[in-house]
Amino acid sequence: MPLPDLLHSLHGRDLGFLKIIAGLWRIELDVPNVRAALPMLTRAMLDPELANEIIGALPIAAQDALIALAEQDGLLSWAQFTRNYGDVRSMGAARRDRERLDLNPRTPAELLWYYGLIGQAFLDMPPEPQQYAYIPGDLLALLKIPERRMTNVLGRPASPDETGYPIFVTDRVLDHACTLLAALRLQLPLDRIPSTQWTIPLPNLRALLFATGLLDANDMPLPEPVRHFLEAPRAQALAQLASAWLRSSTYNEMRLLPGLVFEGDWLNDALQARTRVLEHLRRLPQDSWWSLAAFTSAIRERDPDFQRPAGDYDSWFIRRAGTDQYLRGFSAWDEVDGEVVRSLICGPLHWLGFLDLAAPGPDAPAAAFRPSIWAAALWKEQPPSGLADEDGQVNVHSDGQLDVSRLAPRAVRYQLARFADWSGEDDGTYHYRITPVSLERARQQGLRVTQLVSLLKKHAGAPLAPALIHALERWEQHGTEASLEKIQLLRVSRPEILAALRNVRASRFLGEEISPTVVVLRPGGAAAILQALAELGYLGESRLGTDV
Repeated sequence: MPLPDLLHSLHGRDLGFLKIIAGLWRIELDVPNVRAALPMLTRAMLDPELANEIIGALPIAAQDALIALAEQDGLLSWAQFTRNYGDVRSMGAARRDRERLDLNPRTPAELLWYYGLIGQAFLDMPPEPQQYAYIPGDLLALLKIPERRMTNVLGRPASPDETGYPIFVTDRVLDHACTLLAALRLQLPLDRIPSTQWTIPLPNLRALLFATGLLDANDMPLPEPVRHFLEAPRAQALAQLASAWLRSSTYNEMRLLPGLVFEGDWLNDALQARTRVLEHLRRLPQDSWWSLAAFTSAIRERDPDFQRPAGDYDSWFIRRAGTDQYLRGFSAWDEVDGEVVRSLICGPLHWLGFLDLAAPGPDAPAAAFRPSIWAAALWKEQPPSGLADEDGQVNVHSDGQLDVSRLAPRAVRYQLARFADWSGEDDGTYHYRITPVSLERARQQGLRVTQLVSLLKKHAGAPLAPALIHALERWEQHGTEASLEKIQLLRVSRPEILAALRNVRASRFLGEEISPTVVVLRPGGAAAILQALAELGYLGESRLGTDV
């Protein structure tokens, strides 16, 4: 939408206001009414030499406000503009002329208002209609903004202290994704996944997999999309995740911030917010470290409303967890909006390979960032070069323990995880164990032991132990042939005591008879049996500690 021109901007102003502008511009305006004054004034103001002379003589603060508008193509929300450069007092013509606000402006915005250099209008612009401050379009076209001050780059280069400890990108998100997909397929409790040392928290990873189209609404993996993702080369799979995140409207950085509680039925546009921040990031130098704190502060100054429709800081109900403190108003910007900016940079942009990070030391939070060696390809949604091949192997122990290399094919590890129980991970190796329980679970999902044997033979680093193959084949035919159980035994001195117990109500706790004087107790029956013995005239003792 084109900006209103100067004639439309001044339309509706009274004759006194137009004469104030003319006085400040040193323009003769000896006319009797607005109808005659308006075209005369606008023609004079649109003289390029005069306009740039007037702007060059403005106070620095007013020039900064005008430059901020010019850098945004002449348009900023009125809320943001007045928040940064002060408000414009509203009053009637008589009081205005009496107090001469044009000679005593309180703010840079007020000074620009009385010079006629800015207007205010309700415009139907994305993300939604709202009040805007603007430079009239025909006036903006002839302004000469000094190049030394006209810049769209936010923030500053990082200092040496901020870059002491580089944290380079990795593709570990692919390995974590494989682990989580397998766990969700098996419907394992997520607290069984030791993810505390992962580069990406579980809630964020789950949201990313959903955004990529790998999970359904119930967090169950979708077979065909998951198969294609796991069988794809690592670079292609990483580009798939990155592209999905760039375009996703469901991955919500703000809602994933830890420690915050979101109340009410209001919605935020995560894609719009992400796109605005990424636009600023793409303007930065591509060959140097950049300060995270300075970049975030510059967003706060130059584009604070990147995720707030119409600059609204009061209608979102956000509370810090464990407190009654609501984070409302612009004063909470650093804790909410600023945290979204930082989470974008230190979160998906790092996890997905766009940005390297740096910190003052190994245990300090990130303080700087720069584009990674993969960034150029990922911004184009193309697979980056330099990722490792998935040629790792599986170490199969004779007792059913599986040690799977991080660089074994992800599709193979996903399938093995369906046959085995998860045992953990360390140093780039994932550990599983084949058990009767895991084999039965696999059988209930339609999998066969012959498929497991085939996988192991193909990807094991050494020939399989014949005993293991034989054990798997026997289980396929006969199921579990041996088991260990923890039981409680009742031992009596004479068989007639057991016979007496079988005639009382507590007999329901007597299980399998091991011998005429030893019987298995069912769980929870110890106390009842001791009481029954006492009532029969036999004193018994428990050797079970407190478990009676």
